[in-house]
Amino acid sequence: MLPLSLYIHIPWCIKKCPYCDFNSHALKASLPEDAYINALLNDLARDLQLYNISRSIHSIFIGGGTPSLFSPESLSRLLQGVKHLVALKDNLEITLEANPGTFESHKFSEFKSVGINRLSIGIQSFSDNLLKKLGRVHSASEAILAAEIAHQSGFENFNLDLMFGLPGASPDSSQADIATAISLNPAHISFYQLTLEPNTWFYKFPPKLPDDEAVFSTQTACQNLLASHGYQHYEISAYSLEGLRCRHNLNYWQFGDYLGIGAGAHGKITRNLPQGIIRTFKPKNPEQYLGDTHKNGKAEAVAVAELPLEFVMNHLRLKQGFTLDTYRSTTGLSIDSLDPALAGCLKQNLVISENNHYYCSEKGWNFLDSILEKFMA
Repeated sequence: MLPLSLYIHIPWCIKKCPYCDFNSHALKASLPEDAYINALLNDLARDLQLYNISRSIHSIFIGGGTPSLFSPESLSRLLQGVKHLVALKDNLEITLEANPGTFESHKFSEFKSVGINRLSIGIQSFSDNLLKKLGRVHSASEAILAAEIAHQSGFENFNLDLMFGLPGASPDSSQADIATAISLNPAHISFYQLTLEPNTWFYKFPPKLPDDEAVFSTQTACQNLLASHGYQHYEISAYSLEGLRCRHNLNYWQFGDYLGIGAGAHGKITRNLPQGIIRTFKPKNPEQYLGDTHKNGKAEAVAVAELPLEFVMNHLRLKQGFTLDTYRSTTGLSIDSLDPALAGCLKQNLVISENNHYYCSEKGWNFLDSILEKFMA
């Protein structure tokens, strides 16, 4: 049976960053914490009933926005409500996204006490100059302090988010960011390139970014630095110490199931194969979500013809790739349904095959978009 995760979206943040295309909304009034927790629990109860869920949850991820703006008391009530509605696996991973501002980091020990056992801290850079260009509301010193407070609060497992290819950045500044992150001894580092996404301020008013050659050089040098300090590159933008990969995100990339609750949250539920894989979508507007919690959202089945792309789009993000048995068991399709696209990838040395196991070559990882184009229905 496929693992089942729970994603919870809290959409508010202090300020909308110019590069952010997530469903986040700058806070203009007090947080409606009680009403939103009620809406989330109603949403979860409805999904459990609608999709006849009897499986246990094996990971929870609370994302945003900036969910660390919520009080520890509200998050405790949320987690207790979830536990009342659905069975939870022992020792499940519960991640909270947090910003490194003083207001949030001073709550880390309380977050730990209510059951959250993993933090994902949005650093982006340890340069005050680059942080200003990114529109971030924290400073470099606050970012360093947040990681130190995470350790002091008992978080043995936390992630630091960092970006490269930033306006005004150089390979040296990005390597300095990674070196600083490593010195703070996080269990996990996310390191990804800034892209100009539609419906963002940066897309409308593009900043000058480093050229492709500088970006590739930066990425390679930083990857080598991470590897030399024991951080395993297991997913395109994810690096972890031994045994500390993000279980929740792994479930996404391995085409597992997940419930998505909250404004703008997405979910994936497998009812039967291959016709019964369903994507769920909740309304993005927080006010609409709060006002329609018993019947909000929509669901649509993934077309069988789109399953090969859906599967490889996730699995080939992982260094380990996929096996034929995994493809058959999670899609209900035969391996023949991946051809001729898979054969083309093998011929061009974009994908490597060993013992019925398929994974990207180094060349393939650098040209993943080209691989995915081959699988489009």
